[in-house]
Amino acid sequence: MTESRQKRFGGSKKPLLKLVTTLVFAGSAFFAILVTILSTTTLTNIGGQNNLHAVNPEDKVITLALSEEPPQLDSTRATDQVSGRILGHVMEGLLRYDQENQLVPGMAKAWEIEGNVATFFLRDAVWSNGEPVTADDFIFSWRKALDPTTASQYAFILFGIKNARSINQGHLNVSDLGVTAVNTQTLRVELERPIAYFSKLMAFPTFFPINRKFYESRHGRYGADAGDLLFNGPFTITKWVHGASIRLEKNSLYWDSSRIKLNVIDHAYITTDQNTTLNLFKDGKIATTNLNAENLNEALLNRWKIKRFADGAIFFIEINHRPERLTSNYNLRKALQLIHNPPELVNKIIKLPGYLPGESLFPVWLKGVARKFRQEYPAPKTHIDVKLARQHLSMALSELEIDSIPPLVMLSGDNPSSNKQSEYYQALYKRELDIEVKIDRQIFKQRLAKMSAGDFDLVLAGWGPDYDDPLTFGDLFASWNANNRGRYNNPNLDAFVEIAQSSTDPKTRMDAMAGIQQIIHDDVVILPSFERGLVYVEHPQVKGVIRRAVGTDPDFTNAFITTTSNN
Repeated sequence: MTESRQKRFGGSKKPLLKLVTTLVFAGSAFFAILVTILSTTTLTNIGGQNNLHAVNPEDKVITLALSEEPPQLDSTRATDQVSGRILGHVMEGLLRYDQENQLVPGMAKAWEIEGNVATFFLRDAVWSNGEPVTADDFIFSWRKALDPTTASQYAFILFGIKNARSINQGHLNVSDLGVTAVNTQTLRVELERPIAYFSKLMAFPTFFPINRKFYESRHGRYGADAGDLLFNGPFTITKWVHGASIRLEKNSLYWDSSRIKLNVIDHAYITTDQNTTLNLFKDGKIATTNLNAENLNEALLNRWKIKRFADGAIFFIEINHRPERLTSNYNLRKALQLIHNPPELVNKIIKLPGYLPGESLFPVWLKGVARKFRQEYPAPKTHIDVKLARQHLSMALSELEIDSIPPLVMLSGDNPSSNKQSEYYQALYKRELDIEVKIDRQIFKQRLAKMSAGDFDLVLAGWGPDYDDPLTFGDLFASWNANNRGRYNNPNLDAFVEIAQSSTDPKTRMDAMAGIQQIIHDDVVILPSFERGLVYVEHPQVKGVIRRAVGTDPDFTNAFITTTSNN
């Protein structure tokens, strides 16, 4: 965005990210045949199609399964996709995404950005307890996220606001943050400098408001349970049985409640096992489920209508760069890079349509200056070379003054997909480099905790876009980013990030992103594995579900239930 002034309703006329509907398939005959099958299959023979577990048209209830339980739902501390999904249904920021994936008014009915000052004009909206949503609610939340005692891993996303970084580093008081309540319904934000992408941040959970009085009444438990939250979004959480279920009910006090057609979204199941969720779907107990390579064939045999979606996320092996870790050695990392084989992982292990072998931290869909970023700035190539990898391993052993590499700890999730991937890498490293890998399988919450603590050598990780700009990936390994779990630190990369943050010239910004891409490759910061393509099935009576790469996904705020199952 090159204009210094953005006016009402978002200013920029450029469309936000559209859903990626064209999938790139692996080059096997199986996937070529599958494309044809997917285009013709229809959803029939769902066991219990008429039972009221999955969909209840009369009461407007849908039943779903979550893959994981949210670790907690404090928007200042939430970092994961599942928490973002729930928060996106029960909370609302200054802006939100509509059905066309455009930024539209949320809590702000209008806004303007001129130079380094943004002003948001709040609508008459209330919390779920009837109290008004005010400018002070946003100020309190943003200050809380930046307070060093909060330890928010997303504090960095607010650093464009005046004094934000200094506050987070403990040099200034939170009251010095450049945000002011002009009155109860007008929020003035002073930026460190003009920021080309600032409005795109306003729909992200870290920028959601929090009612200070309610927050303080929870005595440190805010976000821990259903009763420890206050809501301003389309739904409220009425029941949260930890490890088992989360029930959302329509918020009658939401300002746009007439748009919301569902009365209840009942996440009645929490399980990582996609075979379990497929059986729940087959039995008519949940309305949608993702598919994996093992159960895709069953879905095809049942002639269910299979839907496809590229969710915009990149997955990679994150490497621990802390000095005390062996993986801080460049030659060891280079050895791993030279045997890294994303096409083999995608085609032989994952075996699902829509997945792309990983080549870069920046996925293929990101916009650049005039075309896609990766078209304008192709990803650096690494050619598999086992002989050269072993030479780098030998240099690493000499530098580390050891005879062999002790077993490397690979942190992994405990779901079947993570198991297959970690076992693949375990076999690959042993076969090509004679390096033992110890797989540390952990449940979701514990894996996040271990990543934050640096308790790993390698970890199967991923990153989805927080907003529609390449910087959402580009700043991930900046030294100040708490989501940089491997603690990579490179002043040159930081300098490129600062250019991308501060410039309003598209070419200058994209050149900086290209510099980041090159460093990530050359210094072996990570090992890109794949870009994810989801394959899923959905009950034919459920309509209006929005799938998107940026923003809440899946989004049920526009969903409704038809009385028939016609597609």
